Formats: sequence, structure tokens, C-alpha cells
Amino acid sequence: MYNLTKIKIERPVSEVFEAFVDPSRIGGFWFSSSSERWEEGKVITLRYDEYKAQGEIYITKIDPNKKIEFHWGPNKEGNRVTMTLNQLGDSESTIEITEEGFSEDEEEIIRVMLDNKEGWVYMLTCLKGYLEHGVNLRASLLH
Repeated sequence: MYNLTKIKIERPVSEVFEAFVDPSRIGGFWFSSSSERWEEGKVITLRYDEYKAQGEIYITKIDPNKKIEFHWGPNKEGNRVTMTLNQLGDSESTIEITEEGFSEDEEEIIRVMLDNKEGWVYMLTCLKGYLEHGVNLRASLLH
């Protein structure tokens, strides 16, 4: 079972890609910080300072300006997330996020999948505000 979320962003695909892989930019829309630049085979530590939480992801594939794939957890134990980027024109892109690995045997599978879907919609909305208008919606919603 998987979740699919997609949004159009009025920025070139290279800017969308860099927003994720560049640790100096990810705090503008998603996590507070990223331990280093995202590259294939690396384990990246992501922090949420406002929740005093952190976790790790394992980057399984990077195809610059086209695809980012990772697993939640340093040993690929969590769901697999695939971010597919498409250039629509000179200054428009789409990003599609697929998260796979949900267990059909999970007692509350519908709630779990809806919670995850809401998280992706929230993150993509913050990404759109950050890239199109220079606004950190994540930070402004916390205060």
C-alpha cells in the first residue's frame, strides 16, 4: 500500500531539488536542519528542534533534478519515500511524493495513511510558500 501526494511549484526543478538536498535550505520548509548534503548511500540526520526530536533517513537514490529516494531509518527499516520531480516549463515544476511500505495488517491503517498524507501535504505547502514567496510557513505556524 502507498500514499501519493503531488503539487505544482512555480520554480525551476533545479531549485526544488536543491531545497531538499542542501542542508542550508531544508529548514525553510520542512525539518529544522539536515546533517549534510543528501547523496546516494548516506545516512542523514534530520532534526525538528521545536519538537526536540531527530531521526535518520537512508538515501537510496539520487538522480539530480529528477528523483530522490530514501527510507525512514538508517537501516532501511522504514517506509520508502520516492520524490519525483518534473520540469513543466522554464519556471514551473511538479513534485510527486510516493510513500510505500504500509502494512495492510496494521489495525489502524486508514488513520496511519491519512496522518502521513496530511504530513506530506503540509510539507509541500510549506515548500511552495518558501520557494515561490520566500516565506517560512513552518516557522510562522509554530509561533
